[in-house]
Amino acid sequence: KPKCCVVVTDATCLERNLNLVLQVLEITDRVVVCVNLIDEARRKEIDIDIKRLSNILGVPVVGTNARDGQGLDQLKEMVKKVTTGQTKNSLFKVEYDEPLEEAIKLLEESLQTILKGELDSRWVALRLVEGDRRTLDTIDKNRDSRLLNSAVLNKKLNEAESILKMKYADKDEIRDAIVSSIVLNAEEISKKTVNFKNKRYNELDRRIDDILTSKIFGIPIMLALLGFIFWLTISGANYPSELIAKGLFYIEDCLTDISISLGLPEWLYGALVLGVYRTLAWVVSVMLPPMAIFFPLFTLLEDLGYLPRVAFNLDNFFKKARAHGKQALTMCMSFGCNAAGVIACRIIDSPRERLIAIITNNFVPCNGRFPTLIALSTIFVAGSFGAFQSIMAALTLLVTIIIGVIITLAVSRILSGTILKGLPSSFTLELPPYRKPQVGRILVRSLLDRTLFVLARAVIVAAPAGLIIWLMANINIRNISVLAWGAKILHPIGYLLGMDGYILLAFILGLPANEIIIPIIVMSYMATGSLIEAESLSALKELLIANGWTWLTAVCTM
Repeated sequence: KPKCCVVVTDATCLERNLNLVLQVLEITDRVVVCVNLIDEARRKEIDIDIKRLSNILGVPVVGTNARDGQGLDQLKEMVKKVTTGQTKNSLFKVEYDEPLEEAIKLLEESLQTILKGELDSRWVALRLVEGDRRTLDTIDKNRDSRLLNSAVLNKKLNEAESILKMKYADKDEIRDAIVSSIVLNAEEISKKTVNFKNKRYNELDRRIDDILTSKIFGIPIMLALLGFIFWLTISGANYPSELIAKGLFYIEDCLTDISISLGLPEWLYGALVLGVYRTLAWVVSVMLPPMAIFFPLFTLLEDLGYLPRVAFNLDNFFKKARAHGKQALTMCMSFGCNAAGVIACRIIDSPRERLIAIITNNFVPCNGRFPTLIALSTIFVAGSFGAFQSIMAALTLLVTIIIGVIITLAVSRILSGTILKGLPSSFTLELPPYRKPQVGRILVRSLLDRTLFVLARAVIVAAPAGLIIWLMANINIRNISVLAWGAKILHPIGYLLGMDGYILLAFILGLPANEIIIPIIVMSYMATGSLIEAESLSALKELLIANGWTWLTAVCTM
């Protein structure tokens, strides 16, 4: 029983949002409905009768414009009144088909005795008749005994099912009937409270959608936008990365001076400064600038309303792979960071499809892998294109990502046909209206909630990884470092993959932070005891070629 539940709706598409409002009202009467984006509704000449809507629903309704703070004080006041019980509600009740209503009433009396006011008995009765096992299991977890342990309730449920069988063939038909009733009620309420003065208010949005989601132009426009973002990230991140690296490595010099003045043992200085700190410096200097560019651009597309169109364009591909359409959104998040993409998989309800999305998430390269991909594509692919190097590097990166997406779809199809068998579940994808982005909010949200959050997680994982790498490079067995022994053992496997043992070992050691893969390879080839970077791309090219690299090695590594 919540003290208050605030349901935020979109004034520009209130009818669709009323479906959620009606479902929440079936659970609790302590509800405040917030009709947000009221300014956009006015701009589109959509008039909403807030007072009448409140009277019909039987709960407080407040119109707001959160962007400018309009109506928020009134919303807080209403929340306070509902929380303290100062409002008297006469709730709107969704009327279902006659057999459903009869079945619900049959179960309600027994449920009122069992639940003792813990939950709304009508809502629980609906879950029983539609066979919603997931919700029922959740209810049982929070109670001392299972609902269906009651012999009386089981008897009533059998009677209810007998009534329903006279009209409905199976549980799916019952669910459809419940959903249809809610949608029809939402439509009726919308007709009474919403007035569209301009019937063509969304015509521009639809025209744009005809282009952005078309079978001919949808995918090419999406790839062009993605390529532009990559080019901007590649071009814009170089200089800030250099500045941050200089600053952090200046601090390393200071730490070295402090270590010498304190007389720290060489092994302790090496482990802490050359191992842990230097790895952290690499991770921060390489990850921060690309993320600080990529995440705001990604959030900008999200604010504009373009990301749901990306999911729409890719949904058919994922359906053919028997995966969930929402996996397209989690895949897009992975371009910023795979950890963020895995976390985003929570939006997929089906455990089977969620697991497929998590397993295949790694096939999409995150910005931590961009430095390696960019360096190799510049050296072995774009190096001969002169002034167009950054454009060719971005195109190469784009091709690599397309291959990653194809592999994602292929592996998803294999998994869904073997160890994770099943058909894709359907979902309703709402295409929101295009909105003017709030640049200030985008910067704050993308930098604080995404960039710094992901960076902090990377730093926590990279610190112990740096220590392990330093120890492996400085502990010798028969005058050969543990790192070299590891590369020697892995060489046959690496050779089969078109690489060598050092590259494969760098991938393994770089699992916590992909940014340090190239520095590990350079350190291994030059037989130094700590992470180092080649002075320039030409120097890196000479080093790689001297150690047997060809364009094929670069392709296999990428």
